[in-house]
Amino acid sequence: MMVLMTLQTQNWLVGILCVSLALLVLLIAYRKLLRYLGKGAPPKEDYCVLYSLENETASGEVQFYFTCESPKSIVLELLQEDMTLVLELANKTVDAGGHIIRFDTKTIGDGSYYYRLRTENQKTMKRIRVANN
Repeated sequence: MMVLMTLQTQNWLVGILCVSLALLVLLIAYRKLLRYLGKGAPPKEDYCVLYSLENETASGEVQFYFTCESPKSIVLELLQEDMTLVLELANKTVDAGGHIIRFDTKTIGDGSYYYRLRTENQKTMKRIRVANN
């Protein structure tokens, strides 16, 4: 009886070790696959990150926030839904770091718009809903 319990315990431990080893091998293979697929990714310092506005609907003054890893010439634009230009909010060279550009939405009508950040090698766009009334 005791020998039977010992064999069952050993089989149980061997099973746990095999499953653990298989999970470890899968994790290593997954990390290698991610590293392989990420090799052609462009360097992060070449691009700016434009953040979404936290509120669902904008009213009054809003703050457009973006970060750059290195100095960049940027253009921040406000576009209508059909992608026609409404207003150029900023056209300047910025240093590395985070930047805020303030805009009073009361100067435009209510509705849906897009704000777009352009640099020499990128265009990134986010949506904004304006409701001042």
